[in-house]
Amino acid sequence: MARYIGPVCKQCRREGVKLYLKGSRCVTDKCSFDRRPYVPGEQGNAKGFRKRLSDYGVHLREKQKVRRIYGILERQFRRYFQLAARKSGITGENLLQILESRLDNVIYRMGFTLSRKTARQIIRHNHILINERKVNIPSYLVNPGDVIEIKEGSRQMILIQEAMEASTDVAQHEWFEVDKDSFKGTIKSLPSREQIPLDVDERLIVEYYSK
Repeated sequence: MARYIGPVCKQCRREGVKLYLKGSRCVTDKCSFDRRPYVPGEQGNAKGFRKRLSDYGVHLREKQKVRRIYGILERQFRRYFQLAARKSGITGENLLQILESRLDNVIYRMGFTLSRKTARQIIRHNHILINERKVNIPSYLVNPGDVIEIKEGSRQMILIQEAMEASTDVAQHEWFEVDKDSFKGTIKSLPSREQIPLDVDERLIVEYYSK
């Protein structure tokens, strides 16, 4: 299955909630979800049209919502679930912890980019160092103690400068710290469920894969 390259705003409309896939645009008047808050498709604009979901549909939509938030394909998402199931602890929380530990998500959370999609782009183009070594794999899983930084020659990129100026909520994340002046961030620990600002019910995902 190829990566989705269609209009990302349709994904928000399909899930019935903002997924903030387009960064700062999602909080402006141009947000497609605010302008067309109905499901995409021929009948989507019909008054009150939103199909009542079966139990399976509820579980599926929650899984799809999380998968789309992090921009992950189904096969990879399933592998993350299997990895989470093998770890000790609560499977759903383990899954979210793994997803949050992806390098593209960490770059986004630290405020170096305005979206995970942009984070994947700068990672693949060799703008990121971890412990002073180049890493260009967006799915790389960070560990406590890792020091993540923007390469010195890449710090004046417009995408990065705009994100650094716009980022205001980085201090809310207790599992890492960011030094904006040096374009560096340090992973203090892996995030607990309480430290993951995601309005999802991970138990539904566990039930989906357990059927």
